[in-house]
Parts: sequence; C-alpha cells; structure tokens
Amino acid sequence: MATNLADLAKKEITLTGGHRLCAGCGASIVVRQILAASDAPVVAGVSTGCLEVATTIFPYSAWANPLIHNAFENVAATISGAETAFQALKQQGKIDKEMKFIAFGGDGGTYDIGLQSLSGAMERGHDMVYVCYDNGAYMNTGIQRSSATPLGAETTTSPAGTKVPGKPRHRKDLTGIIAAHNVAYAAQASPSHWRDMVVKAQKALTIKGPAFLNVIAPCPRGWRARPEETIDLARLAVDTAYWPLYEVDDGVWKITYTPRERKPVSEWLKRQGRFRHLFKEENEHILDELQKDVDRNWERLQKMQSLSE
Repeated sequence: MATNLADLAKKEITLTGGHRLCAGCGASIVVRQILAASDAPVVAGVSTGCLEVATTIFPYSAWANPLIHNAFENVAATISGAETAFQALKQQGKIDKEMKFIAFGGDGGTYDIGLQSLSGAMERGHDMVYVCYDNGAYMNTGIQRSSATPLGAETTTSPAGTKVPGKPRHRKDLTGIIAAHNVAYAAQASPSHWRDMVVKAQKALTIKGPAFLNVIAPCPRGWRARPEETIDLARLAVDTAYWPLYEVDDGVWKITYTPRERKPVSEWLKRQGRFRHLFKEENEHILDELQKDVDRNWERLQKMQSLSE
C-alpha cells in the first residue's frame, strides 16, 4: 500500500475536480486522501450534506467510483446493507473480487441525526469503514450548531449576544462513543497530517469488521476563516490538542502524534471569526473552560494509552 506522497500522487483520483464545494473546503481534501488509501475498488455512500450536494448535482457527478446517495440519517445503514449483499453474492460464487465499502457523513449526519444508524452498523459488525468529516456544525443548511460544535462557538442557532455568548455546551466525544462499541478500529485524524491519516485509513480498510475514522475538516465559511488557512487551522487543532490524533486498535489506545510543544487552544480559536467574541473581557472565562477541557481530554488519552501498554 502507498504511504508516501510520490506513490499517492500516482493513484487514480476518484473524487475529481469540477465539483462545487467551497474553496478551501476540508471535506474534499479528506475524501480524496481516504479514497487514495484503498488499493481495492471502493463503493461509497454519502449522507445528505455539503459533500453530497456539491459533488452530485444532477446530471453530473464528481465521483469516479460507485456512489450511493443517502438521506441525511441513514448512510451507515445503506452501506451496511450493500456490504451484506456483496458478501452474499461472494458466497454464491457470483463475485470473486474484493471491494471496500466506505460511508461518508458530516458531523450533523453522524454525531446527531445519523447516530442511531451508525451505532447499529457498528454493533452488527459489518466489514465497512465510516468516515465523519467533522466541520463542527450543520454547514450545508445554514451553519446551525451540532453536537460537534465547540463550546462558545457562534452559529446561526447559537448566536453570540449579551445573554448567551455562543454555544453553551461542550462538544460530544463521538470517537470515544464509537470506541465503546468495541469496534475493530476507531481513530481521529487530520488532513494536516496526511501520512498519519492515510496509514489509519489503510488500517481501517484492511481490518475485517467495522471501522470508524473521525477527521477534522475545517470549513472556511462556517469557521469564518480564509480558504487558504484550511490546513494551517487543521494543524493548529492538532498542536493545541483540541483535536488529538489517536487510534483504538482492537481495544488498544495509542496517541499517534504528540505535539513537540503543545500550544494554548486560544491560538487556534483566535484564527476563527466564530470565536471572536470570546476574546472580550466578559467572556474570558469561556476561554479558560475550553483550555481546561482540552487539558482534561489530553490527560485522559494519556491514561488510556498507559492502561493499554
């Protein structure tokens, strides 16, 4: 399998150019890297969201591999059904080749509206990979808050005002929730650390059974940042440990990247307009709470890793 940039650059591009995702969209970068990790043909499913509506505008498609469009909430169920049908056809001798099944969903269609479908597919043990491109809100429908939205972030349904300074609750730990399903493989990744992500995608595709990848995917529109800052913002999320890179491989927890010098989370926040209000004096306590939460999560990950050793 290709794990260096030169080899990956030679792989067939199965999410082609010409789609209508925004300039700087993290989702398209994530999808292309994940698809490049597979040496076998891929059947993909995409839940309704930014990725689907911008790459499959009828009668066109930016996908060069078989694609199933799903409703917002059921991509995991659809791909688990396709994988089951494939296994049945193999047993009947009607198919003799290998194929990989990947479901893609945004955080709204994964953390929230699609969680029941995802949980069921993971629990049933299907040989499939679910990839969440996490941009931290329902970006496609107007930048509404999701349970992946960070504390204090301003969205159209958690506006920053004098009474409520942005979203009042912390984000959900979905990677931990899926790891608790005892799946074969679960991991967090970032397009800024492409080799780490490709290796994780290859593991997920190779392991027999359900696998889950949660990948941060900066959204310039929703994060109120410049399109050319996408990878820098993804890297800062990792270097501040807001988005730690780790994997849970057959129950073994491992941090796959440790920042040489962990930066304060404020360095990541101040680069995004959705957090601008947090730097006012009256909201500094939210910055403190965000840093404490990042510190707690990092310490917990280190403990989980130690227990696995």
